[in-house]
Amino acid sequence: MKVGIIDYGVGNLGSVYRAIEELRASPTIIDRAIDIHQADALILPGVGNFSECADLLRKGGWMDALKLEAERGRPLLGICLGMQLLATSSSEGSDDMTMYCDNGLNLVPGRVERISRLGCELRVPHVGWNSVAPSETHGGMFAGIPGGTDFYFVHSYAFVVDDPKDVAATTDYGISITAAVQKQNVWGTQFHPEKSSRAGFAVLKNFLERPAC
Repeated sequence: MKVGIIDYGVGNLGSVYRAIEELRASPTIIDRAIDIHQADALILPGVGNFSECADLLRKGGWMDALKLEAERGRPLLGICLGMQLLATSSSEGSDDMTMYCDNGLNLVPGRVERISRLGCELRVPHVGWNSVAPSETHGGMFAGIPGGTDFYFVHSYAFVVDDPKDVAATTDYGISITAAVQKQNVWGTQFHPEKSSRAGFAVLKNFLERPAC
């Protein structure tokens, strides 16, 4: 399987690349939106600011390309900020934290909020290992992984999904936080599977082996 890792100018792609290699798939870095159709599955990584990354996606032609491939049933996995970019909107990057910029991919409808605004009184950013509780309706993403398994998180914002059915897993960090989303062929993890040891590699393996739409 040829796995396209989207290079739109941000993020350390090396760890994702090596993880896919270890799973005996064929990773390739895609740095032009016109080449996106050449991969069998797509991974959208992300670090930094939602609005800035969304602007890079738009300027590089990635927004339309990613939406088109997702609509065609191409498996797509967003990691960390990459998962948040699947949302409709975010307050990150706005001077007024009550304002939202509708500049996400809108592949999994919802909004992205700063954790502290959602009621979390613990230290932000949320950095470290936290246990994850998979949803009973999204067993495929966490197949073979016991509930309560730890994954590695680094984030200050959280994805508030419009439809609870799209939540594939949650984690507790003073409040319940969306740890993973799944809407048909579009998957997302707030944690870093490539940095989450065997359990993270199992999630990546489940993504690569998921049934085609």
